[in-house]
Amino acid sequence: MSDNTQNMAQYIEKANILVEALPYIKQFRKKTVVIKYGGSFMYDNDIKKSVMDDIALMKLVGLRPIVVHGGGKDISAFLNNLDIQTEFIDGLRVTNDDVIEVAEMVLSGKINKEIVQLLEDRDITAVGISGKDGGMLKVRKKFVNGLDIGFVGDIVKVKSDLLQTLLKSDYIPVIAPIGSDKCGQSYNINADHVAYAIAKELKAEKLVYLTDTDGVYMDADDPDSIIRRLDVDEVERLIEEGIISGGMIPKVENSVDAIRSGVNSVHILDGKVEHSLLLELFTAAGCGTMIRQSLTQA
Repeated sequence: MSDNTQNMAQYIEKANILVEALPYIKQFRKKTVVIKYGGSFMYDNDIKKSVMDDIALMKLVGLRPIVVHGGGKDISAFLNNLDIQTEFIDGLRVTNDDVIEVAEMVLSGKINKEIVQLLEDRDITAVGISGKDGGMLKVRKKFVNGLDIGFVGDIVKVKSDLLQTLLKSDYIPVIAPIGSDKCGQSYNINADHVAYAIAKELKAEKLVYLTDTDGVYMDADDPDSIIRRLDVDEVERLIEEGIISGGMIPKVENSVDAIRSGVNSVHILDGKVEHSLLLELFTAAGCGTMIRQSLTQA
C-alpha cells in the first residue's frame, strides 16, 4: 500500500469519527454539562492539556460547559510550606482559621485562574469564580459523626443567577469549591458535592465526574467488568451487595438524586484517559460508567 493510500485511509477514518459524533453534537447543542475536574491527573501537564482541549471543543460545537475543580494536593503543599499542621477525619481535612485562609487562596486564586488561563489560551472565554460570588453557594457547618471539623461546609442553597448570566453571555464558568454561611464566613466544600448541587439546580443535561477510576465495576479485580450503563433503580441493590462500595457510594447516591431531580445522566470517567470527555459524550461506546434514568421510567 502506498503512503498516499495509507494517508487517505487515515483521513477517511478521522472523517468517520466526525460523522459518528454528529448526532451527539446535535443532541447536546445548547445543553449544560457540569464537569467536576479533580484527581491526581490534575498534576499531569499532558492530561491537563487534553482535558482543556476537550472542554474547548465541547464549547465550540455548542455545548455549555461548567467546570468545578478541586485542589487538595495544592492545599496540602501550601500548608506544608507554611508549616501549618492539619489532620483528616473520614477523608475530610480539619479546617481551622489558618487552613481555610490557605484553602481559599489556593482554590480561588492559584488553581482557578490557571484553569481559566488554559481555556483562554484556546480562545475560549472563561470566568473564574467561587461559590461566594453572587452568593451562589450558601452552606452550614458540616459535622462528621458529631465532631466539629472546622470550616467545612454542607451546601444548603444554590443561587444560579450568576451562572445563568455567564452562560447566556457565552462564558465558561470555572468554579472553586468555596462557599459562605449566613454570616459571611468562608467554608471549604467537597468539589463533588458542588458539581452535584449545581447540576441539580440547573437541571443540567449531564453531570460528569472526572476521577481516578474508570467507573463502576461488577468486580473490582476484573478490568473487563466495568458497567457501561447503570440504571438508577439498580444502584441500591449494588450497594447492598457490596459491588458499589467505599468512596464510590456517595458519588453514586448523589448521581441518583441528581437524575431524579432533573439531570438527564451522570458520567463517571477516568480523567487519566486521553480525551475521555469526548469519547464518553460523542461516541456510542463511551469510556466510563453512565448512570441514567431507568428505561421503564424514561
